[in-house]
Parts: sequence; C-alpha cells; structure tokens
Amino acid sequence: MHIDVKKLGRIPDGGGWKVHGRGQRPHRKRGLGFDYVHTAIDDHSRLAYAEIHDDEKGTTCAGFLARATAFYAAHGITIERVLSDNAKNYRQSHAFRDAAAGLGIRLKFIKPHCPWTNGKAERLNRTLATEWAYARAYDSNSERARALPIWLDHYNLERPHTGIGGLRPIDRINNVPSQYT
Repeated sequence: MHIDVKKLGRIPDGGGWKVHGRGQRPHRKRGLGFDYVHTAIDDHSRLAYAEIHDDEKGTTCAGFLARATAFYAAHGITIERVLSDNAKNYRQSHAFRDAAAGLGIRLKFIKPHCPWTNGKAERLNRTLATEWAYARAYDSNSERARALPIWLDHYNLERPHTGIGGLRPIDRINNVPSQYT
C-alpha cells in the first residue's frame, strides 16, 4: 500500500474565488486553514481509500493506517508493507510506527528527494485534486467533504485505469481479466 497526505485550502461558506471570481468575493477571509486528505492506494488493484483530517500528525496517520487496513481487509486485501515519503508524521512518529507494528505491517520509505518512488500515491493525489477537489466550484468546505466518498466510489467502482489495462480497481480485486491480455 502506498500512502501520502494532500494538503488543500479550506473553502469559506458561500464559496471561494471559484464561485465569486478573483476580487469579487463578498467576504475576504484569510487564514481558514487547510484540510489534510490522507490517501492510501493498493499497489496491485489500485483500490483507493481517503479521509479528510485537520492535521497530518503521527497520531492521526496511525489512526488512518488502522482504518485503511480495515477497509482493505473488508475487500480481501492483506496489507504487508506500507510505502511512504519521509515526512515526520511517518518516519519519526512512535504512534505510526507502533500502529504499523501492531497490524503486522512493515514500513518502507522512499529515497529522499525521489517522490516518483511513491508514484501511485502521488498520482492518486493528482487525480483526486483534478477530478474531485478542484473539479467544480463548491459553496462550502463541508460540501466538498461530502463529495469525497462519492468520488472514491466512482474511482474504485466505475473509472477505468490505464495503469491496470483499462480495468477498474474492483475488477482487479474480483479477478476480471484485462481486455489487453
């Protein structure tokens, strides 16, 4: 499993600049903060899992790892290794390390300054940003958050992936043969 965190600016109630245009917002609030979208993607099937949190601390990442592992277990996938970047929340967190050990998961870290090594998670974050987070103008942060599970279902159950031969992630789990084999 590959994991990462995508940082997104929060949307003010009533919408941000995408709704009102630059300089046309009725309220100009700064400092709304960020949402941290924790993402996981199975290396073989490309089945994706994501949650939105207020931070990217090690304890938050540890809880995410436990819930992601349960999500994959419900789909018949056993997580043996987790690949991540070298962020403090993964590399230095005792809570994250302990959670992985408790789940029987071996942690693996990419070579520093080589994000392409964790390319599946990086690509998921890019797709998530373009197809969900920035795909349309949302009127509030909570509206965008409510759209995430719908988008994840589309990504996992309906959207064909070129990286797995035009199959959907659920097809890889259900052993549907590729149209290209």
